[in-house]
Amino acid sequence: MNIWEVILAFLIVVLILVSLLSNVLVLICFLYSADIRKQVPGLFILNLTFCNLLMTVLNMPLTLAGIIYKKPPGGDQLCHIVGFLETFLTTSSMLSMAALSIDRWIAVVFPLNYHSKMRYKDAALILSYTWLHSVSFPIVATSLSWVGFHHLYASCTLYNKKLEDRTQFVVFTGVFHSLSFLLSLVVLCFTYLKVLKVARFHCKRIDVITMQTLVLLVDIHPR
Repeated sequence: MNIWEVILAFLIVVLILVSLLSNVLVLICFLYSADIRKQVPGLFILNLTFCNLLMTVLNMPLTLAGIIYKKPPGGDQLCHIVGFLETFLTTSSMLSMAALSIDRWIAVVFPLNYHSKMRYKDAALILSYTWLHSVSFPIVATSLSWVGFHHLYASCTLYNKKLEDRTQFVVFTGVFHSLSFLLSLVVLCFTYLKVLKVARFHCKRIDVITMQTLVLLVDIHPR
């Protein structure tokens, strides 16, 4: 291992420890707080936490082993399973973050209608869609043998070794990233820009009310 590989391995170890600590703390808060469990966003938070924990336990240690040994740890069969889970878990995490942003957008922009627009049934339907969406792409990739050990990433992920399938693989990865990561980015940008707009509006109202209060205090102050 050269110096850069040693530094990268050290960073991955640090990321594993930080990810384990932070996600375990979130899980403990969820288990011991009845208020969090009662809230609809708790479903999205729980799904995101489990996805991050599984990624930390399954994928990141094998990536560390891939950097050290420069080959798929555990053989091709295990690599295919890990690559499938890596694609599924990362997609599910991104879509869970998008779902959380939608929930916050509804809560801030439509506060009076939040409980009618976002119920547990609605959250369960959104979560079911995220699972269906997340599992469909790795199923297709695995069935077409597009999962393997990528030396550039030192991990088991989407990878095509067949030159004759290059065009189909490029189209597949383009559709996958557009409907998963790009879609999540667009949803996050849209929802939080709307939340920011509402926050600025309320800040202006607070400033006006504050100025009116100060003027009133000056007027009634005895001279």
